Amino acid sequence: MTAQALTGRDRPVRRLGDTLFSGGASTAGAIILAVLAAVAGFLIAQSIPAVTTPAEQISILRGRSFWEYALPLAFGTLWAAALALLMAMPLSIGIALFISHYAPRRLASVLGYVVDLLAAVPSVVFGLWGANVLARAVQPGYSWLADNLSWIPLFAGPASGTGRTIFTAAIVLAVMVLPIITAICREVFLQTPRLHEEAALALGATRWEMIRMAVFPFARAGIVSAGVLGLGRALGETMAVAMVLSPALVINVDLISSTNPTTIAANIALSFPEAYGANVNVLIATGLLLFAITLVVNTIARVLVNRRKDFSGAN
Repeated sequence: MTAQALTGRDRPVRRLGDTLFSGGASTAGAIILAVLAAVAGFLIAQSIPAVTTPAEQISILRGRSFWEYALPLAFGTLWAAALALLMAMPLSIGIALFISHYAPRRLASVLGYVVDLLAAVPSVVFGLWGANVLARAVQPGYSWLADNLSWIPLFAGPASGTGRTIFTAAIVLAVMVLPIITAICREVFLQTPRLHEEAALALGATRWEMIRMAVFPFARAGIVSAGVLGLGRALGETMAVAMVLSPALVINVDLISSTNPTTIAANIALSFPEAYGANVNVLIATGLLLFAITLVVNTIARVLVNRRKDFSGAN
């Protein structure tokens, strides 16, 4: 029967529950877009004076242009987040694999609870631990790196005497994002079709070969998504970085020196209480820059996921 031959009596009747659910879901999606547009509009409107006002009239710029002020902050934000993700990603995948495919069921359950509890620890606690415990513990290692590997630009030194460097902040960020990435990867690994795993094992594959051939292809998009969520947490983290770093407005790749680039979020947190007038607009403009960076990172991740979704391992 063609669509033209359908009568009003033959057409499916839409129930009230379906209508309410569809309307509620559409409204929720529209609210999200409206809130995002409102935030973007506010940031753009409040950022205009930061660019149009002469730099001499804005004390926080100290005679520099806005971009000379903002670019080191953007670099520090991306640098710290990239270092954190580089450390956290392999460790998170390893922990997730151990919980999902290697650990006994009871031990896996306990480890899963521990990972979930670690995600609930406040960032201030991580900041206190990083500033008062981790920085002191790693400082001798920084001195050794400066003495023996100073020919590498990352460890050029001189080493910080307090240990409060961008590398310490990156380690703290890595610990903070680790439970988020681990939890998502664990759930994705557990969703791998059992038949795929059993087929690989039946063909003579070892457990690692089975994971490489069956689990990783299926979980590739989920791993990317987990990394993006962790990166978003690292990009926007405020208090932990502000408590650990000894900040400066510089572009510097040295990981162990006392001259460290700071992040946008940490700079806003430290500078906002004393800001006034156009200084507030400058800080809001840096917030707009962080908003744009986050949007670009998420867009790139979405493109990567869409490129690899043709084969998810479940096809």
